[in-house]
Amino acid sequence: MSLRAETARWLGALRSRFPELLDELAPGGRSPAVPAATPGPVNRSRTTAPLRLHVSDAIRDITDGVVELEEAVHARLGLPRPRHARVPQRIGRLLDLLDRIGEHPVLAEHVRDEARRMARRCARVLGESEPMTVVEGRCPWCDSVSLRAFPERRTVLCINPGCRCDDPECDCRTDPAHRHAWPLHERHGSPDGDA
Repeated sequence: MSLRAETARWLGALRSRFPELLDELAPGGRSPAVPAATPGPVNRSRTTAPLRLHVSDAIRDITDGVVELEEAVHARLGLPRPRHARVPQRIGRLLDLLDRIGEHPVLAEHVRDEARRMARRCARVLGESEPMTVVEGRCPWCDSVSLRAFPERRTVLCINPGCRCDDPECDCRTDPAHRHAWPLHERHGSPDGDA
């Protein structure tokens, strides 16, 4: 997958899932920041639920991250400061600039890395998980018995946090959360299909 396509995938996932964080902020009721729909006294026991601080922290982190990322992109591309907008609109504007961002390799990698970080944090807070199964054999890079299959993604991952390969372009060198992945049909997770 190209750097541009990967960045578009992460940004797209973040744009579609971010509104779900707002819904999760106060489950079972409206967020206290939302005014009552009808005038008169508000029955707080029915309309307000306690804020979930880990969700609030994620919203703040992602919002700040998207704002800072868009401002950095505009500065690097010589564009005027971006107009104020909600997070999904800002992400849409970043998606529209991906071709221009791609003309600057360091910026393109930074945008991809930040998009990936924020999309993963959003997914974790929303409780996104996928069942996995153990794969027999050893990782071709770290030689540990740490291979797991994720059927929905049709992918095998090495879950060893210390796994590093010899490819200088691989994300394992810059992203501690990176996990080596191979298509599920390749035997034992080997990148060339060997056992």
